[in-house]
Amino acid sequence: MSVRTLVKSIQDIMRKDVGVDGDAQRVGQLCWMFFLKIIDDQDQELELLNPDYRSPIPAQLRWSAWAADPEGLTGEGLIEFVNETLFTGLKTLPLSGRPGDRARVVRDVFEDAYNYMKSGQLLRQVVNRINEVDFNDLAERQHFGDVYEQLLNDLQSAGNSGEYYTPRAVTAFMVDRIDPRPGELLFDPACGTGGFLTCSIRHMRDRYVKRPEDEQAMQAGLRAVEKKPLPHMLCTTNMLLHGIEDPGFVRHDNTLARPYVSWGQSDRVDIVLTNPPFGGKEEDGIESNFPRHFQTRETADLFLALIIRLLKPGGRAAVVLPDGSLFGEGVKTRLKEALMEECNLHTIVRLPNSVFRPYASIGTNLLFFEKGEPTKDVWFYEHQVPAGQKAYSMTRPIRIEHLQGCVDWWGGAAREDRQETEQAWKVSAADIKARGYNLDIKNPHTAPDDHGDPEVLLAELNAAEATAAGVRDQLKAILAEALTR
Repeated sequence: MSVRTLVKSIQDIMRKDVGVDGDAQRVGQLCWMFFLKIIDDQDQELELLNPDYRSPIPAQLRWSAWAADPEGLTGEGLIEFVNETLFTGLKTLPLSGRPGDRARVVRDVFEDAYNYMKSGQLLRQVVNRINEVDFNDLAERQHFGDVYEQLLNDLQSAGNSGEYYTPRAVTAFMVDRIDPRPGELLFDPACGTGGFLTCSIRHMRDRYVKRPEDEQAMQAGLRAVEKKPLPHMLCTTNMLLHGIEDPGFVRHDNTLARPYVSWGQSDRVDIVLTNPPFGGKEEDGIESNFPRHFQTRETADLFLALIIRLLKPGGRAAVVLPDGSLFGEGVKTRLKEALMEECNLHTIVRLPNSVFRPYASIGTNLLFFEKGEPTKDVWFYEHQVPAGQKAYSMTRPIRIEHLQGCVDWWGGAAREDRQETEQAWKVSAADIKARGYNLDIKNPHTAPDDHGDPEVLLAELNAAEATAAGVRDQLKAILAEALTR
């Protein structure tokens, strides 16, 4: 049985359980079980390689102790064990306080995790299917990682859960343009399910990881924070599937809850890649962590202010922001002014409204900037939906090849050979300042739609209305005559 077929069969079993309601709960249920199986497979391998190694999970709570035997616990006994013993034990694991403490990783994952399944028989069936996957088999783990990515993609349709997922074509494009390398500190302050992290890991392994030291340097440079429990659990599991030995760098926390001024020199990073949540408001008091001129409850604005501060001199960032951040006034204007004074905002890629469907249908933009020198010019590139397609959708999403035109236009590392095209144009910082830092600049090469002469259109409308009125009067006459017969 292929991994994809196996995962589908597990989902089909879960659909029979009355306790699992919808895709989000189903993926969350799958995730904590996958996580425990992966950790246990890794622990068994580490015990073989190092006689002194000890699993952070007590013996009776390890997957191999209660789940591996296909004829083991089932029915009410299994549900009782999972709800009252397993979850209670994992949520309260003692911590060593040492760096790389795997107990911390396990406890953080289970802090807000739940078992939604009510049927012990169905739970046993799911457990037995999961046992068919050997996560120590590299090829099998990689294949499973691809299937897991599809699961996260499917989560877009699960109500608000789509906010955790950025289309992989977008993340891959942003990572490719930023070009992270082993040894650089890479941070995603709102990492969701880990899309930017996994794309960065693949990018570095494909291009730069040639020796074990390169792999170690890459893994040591990863930083991430996620506020919500479900995406945090999904991201941590995602890291394990992508061969990250210690996913403890994915912290379950609110990046914005830390005072702005407390982020010091030791917190600076080389790269920020992120799609911060936008359209929402932060909880009361969060804005007071920021300087008065940046105080707002709009999440995306607070993240942008923090990203500017966190970049090292020469550091680079790629950030997804909505159209509102480009034309907004007040705090947004002050943020854009600070961004252009402290950083070189060299490129804005404008995306169509449909890229993030179905859970969002607003215009979004990819901002690329580097810390250290003020902006002189901003290049804009308007990405357009492929010919023959009205919009992106769940069935016809944006793909990486759709962004190849922007890659071809981008130019070399210094971007010195860029040219204006029908989709690309340049605006000076002086012009942007004169516009009150309004970055919502439309493509000057796009001809306005010709809707016709207004007087002619008005005459046609009046004629159409007169015709409709005549038809209506005829119908009234016919009905009146029929009623008098």
